[in-house]
Amino acid sequence: MFHKEGAKIILGSLVTTVAVVLLAEKFIANYWLLKFIEVFALVFMVLILQFFRNPKRPVNAADHTIIAPVDGKIVVIEEVYEPEYFKDKRLQVSIFMSPINVHVTRYAVNGLVKFSKYHAGKYLVAWHPKASEENERTTVVIENSVFGDILYRQIAGALARRIVNYAKEGMHVVQGTDAGFIKFGSRVDLFLPLGTEIDVELNQKAIGGKTIIAKKA
Repeated sequence: MFHKEGAKIILGSLVTTVAVVLLAEKFIANYWLLKFIEVFALVFMVLILQFFRNPKRPVNAADHTIIAPVDGKIVVIEEVYEPEYFKDKRLQVSIFMSPINVHVTRYAVNGLVKFSKYHAGKYLVAWHPKASEENERTTVVIENSVFGDILYRQIAGALARRIVNYAKEGMHVVQGTDAGFIKFGSRVDLFLPLGTEIDVELNQKAIGGKTIIAKKA
């Protein structure tokens, strides 16, 4: 199954792929050049389909767990100062997504959306230390009954040129359901209360909607 945010790009890519193949077959006489173009077009189409895939992952929503909002690799676990909303120290957990990862963003917790804001910005590589503050991004805060306020930030990378965020202030959201999409690579930061017991390690592979980032008994 494919994400709805990819519908126009998938359709446009399909039309382009078919057109390129038909034109190549009509105007290119060299057999090997023709085959190269056909294979290139096919690989391009497969990559587009892979990028916008949206695997269904049933989640048993639980207030006492925080789950990974996206697929990717855990690249940051550290105490930092969060300047936008909390304006105090938080525990940051960051997940970097490569272009081959699923790019659906899922709600990490159940709760009420207290804050949701879009920021225009730069397109530094997603792992750059200043990407969280200077890149195009969205900031969302969810009030959870167990952990309190949890902030997550979708961050565009060097290739990502559009962030889709479905969270609106006042919404009650369900853990694991669709929260948005980031097109073509990026990162998501979680900002958790100090003292939260983290269940993941640096460089660990995270699966959105499945991997438990933190939990309370």
